[in-house]
Amino acid sequence: MTASKELQLKEKQEVSSLVEQTRPGLVFTPAVDIFETDQQITLLADMPGVVTEDISIDLREGVLTIAGEVKPWKKADEEDVLVEFEIGKYYRQFVLSEAIDQGKIDAQLSDGVLKLALPKSAKAQPRKIAVTAG
Repeated sequence: MTASKELQLKEKQEVSSLVEQTRPGLVFTPAVDIFETDQQITLLADMPGVVTEDISIDLREGVLTIAGEVKPWKKADEEDVLVEFEIGKYYRQFVLSEAIDQGKIDAQLSDGVLKLALPKSAKAQPRKIAVTAG
């Protein structure tokens, strides 16, 4: 499998200062599948337990950041019997190339899967050039 030049994982960078979370809780990396056509890149991110209101998608300086939060299911009058579904946050970043039309990115959440459509700009899409007889 080859990595697309239009979408790359953000490389690990050494932090210049000591950084720690200011809020308690687990942070998960959502698993993603990425598909590419001549017209767009589609990114599917698994974020079970996250609702639309708790997702944040941010694009700054060519870096696409996906964040979401899984809130507790338990109600005040319930007691835990067995808990295997962990509560926490999802967080992942990607570096976008200039081949992506950043103004036309579309996001949808369905059944715990976030789908991002990242259309390629017209200049990045291949095209056929007709040859005429001269």
